[in-house]
Amino acid sequence: MREILGRRRGFRLRRRQRTVQLDAALVCAAEWGWPVLPGVGLKATTRTNRGAGCACPDPGCVVPGAHPFDPGLLAATTDERMIRWWWTRRPDAPVVLATGGAAPCAVSLPAVAGARALAALDAMGMRLGPVVATPTRWSLLVAPYGLEQLGELLYAKDSVPSSLRFHGEGGYLLLPPSVAGRGQVRWERAPLQGSARPWLPDVEAVVDALVEASTGAPGGGSRLAY
Repeated sequence: MREILGRRRGFRLRRRQRTVQLDAALVCAAEWGWPVLPGVGLKATTRTNRGAGCACPDPGCVVPGAHPFDPGLLAATTDERMIRWWWTRRPDAPVVLATGGAAPCAVSLPAVAGARALAALDAMGMRLGPVVATPTRWSLLVAPYGLEQLGELLYAKDSVPSSLRFHGEGGYLLLPPSVAGRGQVRWERAPLQGSARPWLPDVEAVVDALVEASTGAPGGGSRLAY
């Protein structure tokens, strides 16, 4: 009897876990208006292992599991029916946000530098939006910006560390609760519960603190990693 009950509990738990990614994708698309698509994910036999191989054909993929592949980035949508179709077939697929346009943009930096930057911004009393964290990098979501606006902003800086990356039009960002080759993706600063659409700061408001924190990032942070 105990064995049967244990199997039933295990089945219910697996069933709940299989809806987590779909639920997250639907919140992003249907409630917040953020276009999403399923990421490539990790090889099925090693999905839960850190550093597992990417499911894409490239054996040397530098961002295992953490990028679009099939469908491609241009397929990102807010259409609920399409999202349900994708994740019904691939329930463990990572949730990928297509940045830019009407969707949020992001600025990412090494995790150590990200923690330092958030502390500095908090000390300034700066209001921040959602912050996405992986074991290696943190990403601050910001209001949409254009290339011209970003170019003028960065041109005014003496230097911009290679560890600082900008996810704008044509870019993408992995969202929680995805799992990629570098580990679990989580909210360091989660959107407020019940938010109609998460508030986002302008990139100008945060870039100085991010540049300063990234300048001292260990190893320069030049290797792309999620």
